Amino acid sequence: MRQYRIADVTTTNALTPDYRRFRFATAPMIDWTDRHCRFFFRQLSKHALLYTEMVVADAVIHGDLERLLGFDEAEHPVALQLGGSDPEKLAKAACIAEGFGYDELNLNVGCPSDRVQSGAFGACLMREPLLVGECLQAMREAVRIPVTVKCRLGVDDQDTEPALDALA
Repeated sequence: MRQYRIADVTTTNALTPDYRRFRFATAPMIDWTDRHCRFFFRQLSKHALLYTEMVVADAVIHGDLERLLGFDEAEHPVALQLGGSDPEKLAKAACIAEGFGYDELNLNVGCPSDRVQSGAFGACLMREPLLVGECLQAMREAVRIPVTVKCRLGVDDQDTEPALDALA
């Protein structure tokens, strides 16, 4: 398994997005960054990187794809945020999402919601850096678009620097 360091964000790897071109990016938020919110954000900036609400990998695999993944072409560049902790399911969901035309996929390792954490994903994954690495590797091997991670500075009383080093 390849080890990813925070510094990789600035490499010239074709799968690594050049974030310097995005001066403005929206944060993915459940119940907020829906199509209507993204339409509004697009009016504020033609070049902002827009994020969807988090969609659980199982929902992508088994759900109503148009309702869950559909977006307007005017939303580009747009990233789909996925939630989950099963590398195989995340890879399958990533393939489906790539087929919908997303510019980037984002793995949620930052949502503190009790509802999300009871499903064993979101911020609780910060305590499982090896699993996060496996999920990222599976997703990156499954698609050609960039795969990124949303994380927090820490979980509970966790020491921030070692936690981020372990995730990187």
